[in-house]
Amino acid sequence: MNGEGELALAHRALAHLGGDQAQATVTHERSLFSRFARSTATQATVIDDTSVEMLCVLDGHTGAASTNQVDDEGLEDAARLARGAATAAARSGPGAYPGLPQPAPTTAHRGYDPATATLDAGAAGCALAAAFARCREAGLEAFGIWTAGEVTTAIASSTGVAVADGVTDASMTVIARDNGGRSGYATSTAVAAGTIDAAALAAAAVAKVTRDDPATLAPGEYTVVLDHAAVGTLLDFLGSLAFNGLAHTELRGALSGLIGARVAAPCINLADSTRVPGTLPRSFDAEGVPKRPLPLIQDGIAHAVVYDTRTAALARTSSTGHALAPGGSPDGPEPVNLVLAGGDAATLEELCAPIKRGLFVTRLWYVNTVEPRRALLTGMTRDGTFLIEDGAIGRPLHDVRFTDSALRILAATEQLTAAQRLVSDTDQYGRRFAKGVLCPALRAGAFRVSGGSA
Repeated sequence: MNGEGELALAHRALAHLGGDQAQATVTHERSLFSRFARSTATQATVIDDTSVEMLCVLDGHTGAASTNQVDDEGLEDAARLARGAATAAARSGPGAYPGLPQPAPTTAHRGYDPATATLDAGAAGCALAAAFARCREAGLEAFGIWTAGEVTTAIASSTGVAVADGVTDASMTVIARDNGGRSGYATSTAVAAGTIDAAALAAAAVAKVTRDDPATLAPGEYTVVLDHAAVGTLLDFLGSLAFNGLAHTELRGALSGLIGARVAAPCINLADSTRVPGTLPRSFDAEGVPKRPLPLIQDGIAHAVVYDTRTAALARTSSTGHALAPGGSPDGPEPVNLVLAGGDAATLEELCAPIKRGLFVTRLWYVNTVEPRRALLTGMTRDGTFLIEDGAIGRPLHDVRFTDSALRILAATEQLTAAQRLVSDTDQYGRRFAKGVLCPALRAGAFRVSGGSA
């Protein structure tokens, strides 16, 4: 993959744009997606699409339009719409957009797997068959998704930015379930589809399904062990609630006024980095700004939030390379390669060992924000919730509702596993944009259970 064709198209699109400045972004996606339920394939999708996004900057305002009609007529139509939007916005007077970034060197990565880029639908069939067979052996049914894809992105701008990058990603989630509704969950995401073992993944899900009747846990605070998937969900929410430069600048972010202060336990070291093995790397953001490692929380101390060009100007600083859309997303920038450093626990069992009575959570589901300023969340546990008694994972529990702050949980963290896993909530709609959180499992001293979950 070198993106030459996509970059040539971006330059051709750029020639149709006017205004003070302009940017053309070309995205080519080729992907496979399979959904399954009750050990039967229920959906199979193949996407092969090229789209062009045009951005026109005029008097500090931006206008955008997109098309997948890539002949000159289609490009001119999209350019006309982008120019029209920027012109209409400029009638209100000078805008706040500071202008497109200048070119800067990017760094290569290992986020592209040629075998994944050339997969056919047979790979999905093999993966599903292996998962079905393993669940069938245990008298269970398999539910979930399998997906793999390649995305090539090229950006050309009037400031001289000319970059191209290709990435691949693959993901599989298996939920094993019996007729009584007892279920177990396992998921895996990687750059290369060949590294995902569907049978092993199904076996891990099967292991979470017990025949014992679940107990009920009363509301209260409990010492908790959060498996990798649960930790990844909390950190993903922090990406928008705590590290979003727009929210931070507008004093509504969870770290507003707290940069330089202790916000987590000393064992918490969180960064945004595409250079750590195991992430889904990319070379630049949606404005062509190079990706660089950025410490966010170090030894429990809040260090930074992330910016795109627009929010950096508001904060009187520089872009950190986190634009999610050309000209900046209306919702602001977010980290897309969060990495939480591991600790010294060798296993999940070691995390559980000091707990007299507590809670083991496989994953969190239907999570929503209650109070953004405190990173206060509510949601349910699902697909593998267990009571920890006398240092060991014991009886299954009915799922519970939690209402707690993600930052407070990090502040209460006591120990982390050395092993990290990539956790990714696969976006099943819209353009493919793979992102994930590389994180360990953890034990926290207090997890607030607020009720049951039907």
